[in-house]
Amino acid sequence: MPTQPPWPEELDALTAAPHHHILLFENEFVRVLDTRVPPGQIVPLHTHRWPSALYIRSWSDFIRRDAEGLTMVDSRTITKVPEESALWSGPLPPHTLENIGDSELRAISVELKSIMEA
Repeated sequence: MPTQPPWPEELDALTAAPHHHILLFENEFVRVLDTRVPPGQIVPLHTHRWPSALYIRSWSDFIRRDAEGLTMVDSRTITKVPEESALWSGPLPPHTLENIGDSELRAISVELKSIMEA
């Protein structure tokens, strides 16, 4: 795996936004998070330093902003992701996430910390 991005440890999702990220499992290879963002809430500035497979439990429109407050993603401008589907995400630099929809945004992420050598 490539080296980790140089983002401060204090911006890790579990440290910077513990009310929205719950650790389900972790070992030297993966970290599994349950991310929940109720309608109207803004997740504080945080990072996801590893690439991950995301399993979408429930969808809601959101706006992801970078550390300067500039919009990175407005979900209203992309194809809606069906619930109970999976997608891929690379590492995410410092960002906030605002749930602008009417329902909870929930995803299970399996972050790939390293790969096993066979």
